[in-house]
Amino acid sequence: MADGSLARMGPEHREEAWQRLGSDTFDLVVIGGGVVGAGTALDAATRGLRVALVEARDLASGTSSRSSKLFHGGLRYLEQLEFSLVREALRERELMLTKIAPHLVKPVSFLYPLTHRFWERPYTAAGLLLYDTMGGARSVPGQKHLTRAGALRMVPALKRDALIGAIRYYDAQADDARHTLTVARTAAHYGAVVRTSTQVVDFLREADRVSGVRVRDVEDGRETEVNAQAVINCTGVWTDELQRLSGSRGRFRVRASKGVHIVVPRDRIVAETGLILRTEKSVLFVIPWRNHWIVGTTDTDWNLDLAHPAATRSDIDYLLEHVNQVLATPLTHDDIEGVYAGLRPLLAGESEETSKLSREHAVARVAPGLVAIAGGKYTTYRVMAADAVDAAAVDLSGRLQPSITDRVPLLGADGYYALVNQTDQLASRYGLHPYRVRHLLDRYGSLVHDVLAMAEGRPELLRPLPAAPDYLRVEVVYAASHEGALHLEDVLTRRTRISIEYPHRGVDCAEAAARLMGEVLGWDDATIAHEVEVYQARVQAERESQDQPDDQAADASRAAAPEARPNVSEPVR
Repeated sequence: MADGSLARMGPEHREEAWQRLGSDTFDLVVIGGGVVGAGTALDAATRGLRVALVEARDLASGTSSRSSKLFHGGLRYLEQLEFSLVREALRERELMLTKIAPHLVKPVSFLYPLTHRFWERPYTAAGLLLYDTMGGARSVPGQKHLTRAGALRMVPALKRDALIGAIRYYDAQADDARHTLTVARTAAHYGAVVRTSTQVVDFLREADRVSGVRVRDVEDGRETEVNAQAVINCTGVWTDELQRLSGSRGRFRVRASKGVHIVVPRDRIVAETGLILRTEKSVLFVIPWRNHWIVGTTDTDWNLDLAHPAATRSDIDYLLEHVNQVLATPLTHDDIEGVYAGLRPLLAGESEETSKLSREHAVARVAPGLVAIAGGKYTTYRVMAADAVDAAAVDLSGRLQPSITDRVPLLGADGYYALVNQTDQLASRYGLHPYRVRHLLDRYGSLVHDVLAMAEGRPELLRPLPAAPDYLRVEVVYAASHEGALHLEDVLTRRTRISIEYPHRGVDCAEAAARLMGEVLGWDDATIAHEVEVYQARVQAERESQDQPDDQAADASRAAAPEARPNVSEPVR
C-alpha cells in the first residue's frame, strides 16, 4: 500500500526542500507545477534521476486546475484526421482508468444527440466505431444507439424537437487539480524535491550552456541557486516568457486560448448521462460532476493576464445560449453556482482560429542544457513528460533509462479496490456514512487512512466544514500538513473545489478553513484575517469580472484583487 508520509509536503518539509535546492546538484530541474511539470518530475525520478520541481505559485494553479476535467480521446480530432493523437489519448485514458489512477479517474457517459436524418447516424456511428476500435471501448462500454424516445428517457431535460435520435458513448473524467497534486506527490515519493511558491528569476550559465536556475521563495523573499545538468521548461502558457528570461531563442510559440466553464446544480438538468453538443465553432460538453453539471467550453484568444484569466458576461451568455437550445427548461444566470476560466497552451499555427490549432505537443532543446515542451492536452501529460526527459538526455551524464511511468501507479492507487469493498467497515470504524467514505476514497484512494488518522483524538475534525458539507474539516488540515497548501486559496480552489461548487464560492467557509489551516501553518489571528480578506477580494473580483462585456474590462476587474502570493513577479511580456 502507498505510504503517503514519504510524499508529505508540510511546512517542515518545505524548509528541508529549500536547503536541498541550494546544496544538492540535480540531473534535472523542472520549471512548472502543472500536470506536465509534475509528470516530468515523476518520469525523471522513476528513471533514477535526481530531480527538483519548482513552481512559482501552487501546484495546478494554472491550466491544470481549470480544464474540462476529462480524460478523453478527443472525438472531434477524428474529424481533423488526427488519428495518432486520438489513439495515443485513448491509450492514456485506459492506463489511468485501470492501472495508474483508478481512484481518481472514472468512466463517464455522454449522449450525442442526432439532428439530421439519413446521413448523421451512419457518419457519427462510423466515427465512434473507429473511436471504440482504437481503444475507446476496452474497459468501458462501446457506443449504444438510441431512438428519440430512448434518448429522452435517458435525458428527460432535452426538448423533444432537439433531436431525432442519439448515440451514447463513454469517456473518463477526473478532478484535474487533485490528479496533478497526486502526480507531484508521487514524484516526491520517488525522491524528487518538489517546492511551490518558488519562482525562477534567472538562469545560471556555464559558457554557452544553461547550468541551473536562480529561484526566489515568494513567501519570504529568500533566493538561492539550483545547479543542474539540464532544465526543462514546463510552464504552459508562460513558455515564451521563460524562454525570454533564459535569453534563448524559442523553437515554437505558444498561444493562450481561453476556455470558460460554468457549474450548475444537478437538479437543473434532469439526466442520467452527460451531453456532447455540436456548436458552430467546436463542441459543448455538459459533464456530470458529483452533485453538479459542468457546462463548457469556450475557445477564444487571450492576450491579457496569464495567471488570472477572466470570464466575461458574454462568455457565460454564449454557454447558456448554446446549452439552452436543447434544454426544455432553460438555464439562467441565477442557476450558476460557479464559473472558472482556464488557458490552453496551444502551439501557434498559421490559422487564426484557436480551436483549429493543433493539440499535438512540441518538445525542443532550445539551448544546451535547456529543453522546452508545450502544447498537447491534459490526457497525454504522461507521454509529453517522457518526451521532455528524452530530449534532455543529451545533456545528462550516464545512460538514460527508458520511461516506466506506464507501470507506476499514483499514490493512493495501490489497495484502492480492496478499500472500496471495505467501505462499510471503514465507515463503521470512523463513524462516517458509507457515502462519505466513498467520496474520500475517490479523492485520496488508499491514502484515506493518512487523512482520517489526522482526526484521532479530535473527533470534531470528522464533522463537515461549515457551509461546505461535501468536505470534512480534516481534509483542510490534511491539505496544509501533507499536500503543500500554503494559502486559503490553495484549499478552497484546488485541494477542494468549494470555489466552484457552492454559490457562496467559499466565502461562507473561508474563516473556518483558515483557522484549520492556521493550526498547521502557525498563523496568528492577523494572518488568518488577512487570508480571509484576500480570498474574499478574489471572489468579489471574479464576480465583477463575470459581469463585464469584454476581455479588457473583465481583466481589469479581476486584476483589482490582491495576490495570495504578492511577491510573485510577472515575467516581462
